[in-house]
Amino acid sequence: MISDQKSVHSSDDLEPVAGNGLLHRRVFLTGGIGLAAIALTEPASAEPLPIESWMKVPGAGFDGYGKPSKYEEKLARTWNTAPGTTGTGAARTPLHLLDGMITPNGIHFERSHSGIPDINPDTHRLLIHGLVKRSLIFTLEDLERYPRESRIAFLECGGNGQLLYQKEPVAAGVQAIHGLASCAEWTGVKLSVVLQEAGVDPKAKWILAEGADAAGMSRSIPLAKAMDDALIALYQNGERVRPSNGYPMRLLLPGYEGNMNVKWLRRIKLTEGPTMTKDETSKYTVTLPDGKSLQFVLPQEGKSVITRPSPGLTLKQSGLYEISGLAWSGYGKITQVEVSADGGKSWAKAALQSPVLSKALTRFRIPWRWNGGPAVLKSRATDETGYVQPTRDKLIAMRGSRAIYHCNAITTWAVSEKGEVKHVYA
Repeated sequence: MISDQKSVHSSDDLEPVAGNGLLHRRVFLTGGIGLAAIALTEPASAEPLPIESWMKVPGAGFDGYGKPSKYEEKLARTWNTAPGTTGTGAARTPLHLLDGMITPNGIHFERSHSGIPDINPDTHRLLIHGLVKRSLIFTLEDLERYPRESRIAFLECGGNGQLLYQKEPVAAGVQAIHGLASCAEWTGVKLSVVLQEAGVDPKAKWILAEGADAAGMSRSIPLAKAMDDALIALYQNGERVRPSNGYPMRLLLPGYEGNMNVKWLRRIKLTEGPTMTKDETSKYTVTLPDGKSLQFVLPQEGKSVITRPSPGLTLKQSGLYEISGLAWSGYGKITQVEVSADGGKSWAKAALQSPVLSKALTRFRIPWRWNGGPAVLKSRATDETGYVQPTRDKLIAMRGSRAIYHCNAITTWAVSEKGEVKHVYA
């Protein structure tokens, strides 16, 4: 095994490239062949495998809709609801328990302002009106007749990561701090197609998108975005959009903050300027240190987070580990993720797992030889525009301590000698 390892990796690959045991990403870029040769623990001896109990009897039958294994019960969302309500709040994705870039539909994050409406798709309608040559009303069946496109895109709540604005680090992990972000393949009709069919008045510069929930959630969106990559999404990862994510149709605005991707879409009005709805004046603005607020901060800025190891995932013994996480940017593709194991004193480039797509979650990985001592883990993303993820101190200097939204600061995990991981500021 050791001789095979040498043929795949040079000795330089197996030497630390940054402080506290980070190894060269080339170990993963070449397929990771031979990694067991540098692990500090040996695999079990090759003994005959036992005949297990489940091999002696026929297994379960078929199911109308497949379910996860009963041994994966921990893979579930957590949620909070506003007092006195049953559906106003948010449910968070367990990003630390996932791999790859796609989020399964059943654990895609959810944010609702007045619960999930029970919409009959046969009677639901989408109205296009305002500054158009002719108003149009679409049924779901009407939209099904149009050419469809698919986009793999992340969705992230504007308030995701807001716990990092707090004065002291919270005793929480990836799901509680960053779980309001998910990524899926969305399939539907380009919004520009139906707008062009309605005939866009040259005076129109914005649209108002409104949902069919009891809160009447609505947001103003630049017409330029609507005519670019916006989608009326009908399908989510190949099946109909889930009720919690907008059934029977939702707006998809790749890269824009989550609430602008209006769910249960029922109305689009073309306007000369922003409508200044309750959902974009009472909240979803960025408060600055001088007390002023920025409105229409629309793309989610470049960001990354280490998902393994992270709080709740204890390292059992010293040896070779993979540091893995997710990076994303509303500005475009992620081009680089750097990882530090010594609190930011030194950095090493992580391998980006293919495919690396614009405005989608990107998985990064780097090998790490943990020596059993304390470590402080960080990740830092850069996107194709050159935007670099800021430190927490830098972000607070720009936004102040009263901010809530658009927190994309670097997140720090501390690993103790016992292998326990906790959230810290460093």
